[in-house]
Amino acid sequence: ITVVTWNVGTAMPPNDVTSLLHLNTGETNDVDMIAIGLQEVNSKINKRLKDALFTDQWSELFMDVLSPFHFILVSTVRMQGVILLVFAKYYHLPFLQDIQTDCTRTGLGGYWGNKGGVSVRLSIFGHMVCFLNCHLPAHLEKAEQRKEDFATILHMQQFEGPVANGILDHDLVFWFGDLNFRIESLDICFVKYAIDSNVLSQLWEKDQLNIAKSTWPVLRGFQEGPLNFPPTFKFDVGTNKYDSSAKKRKPAWTDRILWKIKPPSKGLGTGGHGPSQSVLSVSQLCYCSHMEYTISDHKPVAAIFAVQFASKVDKPLVEIYVADEWSRPEQAVVRYKMAVGFHRSSWDWIGLYRVGFRHPKDYVSYVWARSDDGERCLEKQLCAQVMFSEEALPKGNGEYILGYYSNTSSSIAGVTEPFQISLPRSEEGSSSTDSSGSSSEEDDSTLVLLAPKSRSPSPGKMKRHRSRSPSLAKFQGLILRPSSRDRGTSRSPSPQSRCSLPKNIPTIHLPQEELVHHEVKSKELGQAAESPDSSSFYQTVQEQSGLQRVSADSSLARADPRNLGLLPALRLEMIDQALGRRRESTDQGYYPCQRMSPTSPPGCGPSPKEGHSP
Repeated sequence: ITVVTWNVGTAMPPNDVTSLLHLNTGETNDVDMIAIGLQEVNSKINKRLKDALFTDQWSELFMDVLSPFHFILVSTVRMQGVILLVFAKYYHLPFLQDIQTDCTRTGLGGYWGNKGGVSVRLSIFGHMVCFLNCHLPAHLEKAEQRKEDFATILHMQQFEGPVANGILDHDLVFWFGDLNFRIESLDICFVKYAIDSNVLSQLWEKDQLNIAKSTWPVLRGFQEGPLNFPPTFKFDVGTNKYDSSAKKRKPAWTDRILWKIKPPSKGLGTGGHGPSQSVLSVSQLCYCSHMEYTISDHKPVAAIFAVQFASKVDKPLVEIYVADEWSRPEQAVVRYKMAVGFHRSSWDWIGLYRVGFRHPKDYVSYVWARSDDGERCLEKQLCAQVMFSEEALPKGNGEYILGYYSNTSSSIAGVTEPFQISLPRSEEGSSSTDSSGSSSEEDDSTLVLLAPKSRSPSPGKMKRHRSRSPSLAKFQGLILRPSSRDRGTSRSPSPQSRCSLPKNIPTIHLPQEELVHHEVKSKELGQAAESPDSSSFYQTVQEQSGLQRVSADSSLARADPRNLGLLPALRLEMIDQALGRRRESTDQGYYPCQRMSPTSPPGCGPSPKEGHSP
């Protein structure tokens, strides 16, 4: 287990954290879990609002870096600027159960979360383990306040379940963070001399935490490795130089990692059970700071532990059986078997993950684990079966993993070994709204932004086709007719739907100068209208000389919604001319036609009979 603590001082994440996580060494292959505790992450109001919608940048960074090494985010908790992330190799996920989180504020008398502690507790192969990340009060004279705050955190944090309700009830506790303990008595000149001379042991006995471990009852049983690295606070940002400001703060080991093993119960080891089967042991393999990171006034600290214990769980709660390769959609059949005592839920689901996925809800697709005979299969220990639809399967070649997500425990209860999916990609040039458009490649951009906060599967949110149609051109004064869906008619293309023109034609009113420009070319347009080529597209302009046809190359034609296939016909007229003609036709006993088509004569019928409104 690797544990990292870092007070980042509201800084942006660095470009590379591989050395911090010891990913560039052979130790990575042996590491099974990684716990990362951060303090003073930027939590200003605008940053918190953004982080509420999207995953914070620090969490994104660690997920991006660790996922290629098959580490999956098991759980995370945040309290303002204090964040805790726990990762594990994907094949350990079914054996990490009973995952819970908690947080305790101690700033401003318990009302503010700039100080306090956040925790993640879980069962690891049947052993209860708790990770506690704390940020305690600063300054040399606040040692007693740090003691009281730590005691408050231990008292306030309680978990549900039959075992390990309190932090110290767990079989193993890792306590780390910016604990803010300082070096007493010695002046700054001697401290810097000891650091420069590499005689750090002369500072250990004056370290407040070392003193407290032997005098505070609340710290009884906590262990820490030797401090063979220079104090990690306080540095000038961007350098490896200790504080050169006017305050000249004394260097101190503020960033620490400790652990505590629960004392064995009385009578342990009797009754035929050897100590190796019951006792948990911890060895610290590495405890160091990383001077190469200079974005903060603190240096990060990392520790690697070898934890040995007898496994109390050797089978996952759900065993999943799948073929070695899916080369045809009908092969996407999943059989699974639930263990006795497994708390099945109708909201459980089976996710399909790419190898290298980042968290349990970073799925490519999923299917609900709602087989009709699910309860019978659970009672009689039979295999249930579900199947992925063809639309939900990723196209192309790749390695994938199936995982059974338990809604009751909010964790993955079973996984498969990686298997191959080799399905043909959809043909190029196919319709963008075809079902193949809902493959995983389409929604990658959405997943990057929304997945961390919207990860729960939902039938209504699984795949939504995004329209790629060009946006509608904006015509001033244009009122579109109701769509065929509103009218209750078929939207399917048919010869009958193309034969007749609509009776009610909307009008576009153009400015005077726009129409005058086209009246100059009226003769040319009239001749062009008589040619057979002009019948493919036309507009009608009502003038005194009759109807004129407008060529498709004109600006009017380009502004015609029918050019976009929206309307089959429309009428263009000038406001002044339209009002004038209506007055003239009224004086002559004629009324303007209420319905008009491009082939109608300009004249209209006689006036309606008396008593009838036009």
